[in-house]
Amino acid sequence: MRIRSSCCAAALLLAAGCGAGAKRPPEAPAPVAKPVTASVEAVQLGVHQDAGGFTITQRMNAPPDVRADYDMAVNMLEAGRFEAGIAVLLRVAERAPEATAPQVDLGMAYARTGDLERAEASLRKALELSPHHPAACNELGMVLRRKGRFPEARAAYEEALAQFPDFHFAHRNLAILCDLYLGDKACALTHYEAYRRLVPEDTEVGKWIAAIRGQQEKP
Repeated sequence: MRIRSSCCAAALLLAAGCGAGAKRPPEAPAPVAKPVTASVEAVQLGVHQDAGGFTITQRMNAPPDVRADYDMAVNMLEAGRFEAGIAVLLRVAERAPEATAPQVDLGMAYARTGDLERAEASLRKALELSPHHPAACNELGMVLRRKGRFPEARAAYEEALAQFPDFHFAHRNLAILCDLYLGDKACALTHYEAYRRLVPEDTEVGKWIAAIRGQQEKP
């Protein structure tokens, strides 16, 4: 299975527009998953950078009809058909219980429908299958933040970054968490700056950095 990070990968991942001034954007979901044929092995993850962000690959076996169902489910999620996509992903997860990507997608889809309990359960299942999986950690961080469990959310983002230090979504999400929910401006500044380094075309981040520096300079 392949999970690809891109700022405009799919409707499931699109964030709302950023505000001006000191307002912060919503958190950035991790990558949409895409199917790919795979060879027989225990779960093995690889991370590869490219111009669009990064790709996480998982090597595993899956029958053609399961891969077709998975592809259909991803298309449903991209079209905003979350309930239908969830139903197909559950079928995929039942037939490919060792696959991490369907569990990550289930976590994202459940979160978009507001079912945070099932979202957390799916993401924790993904992490049982692939411990420290960066996309699952990032998604779990967003769910935990929405549940008000801020220290746990921070730990999840930090784990994602420990596995992949250039995971720009995790830098942005951790910065927002530190800035707006934990009041840790030093942490926020560090990760906003890391995000700006990795995504220089997102000019809004300069306003967030300037707002924090302005607060720090006040007597």
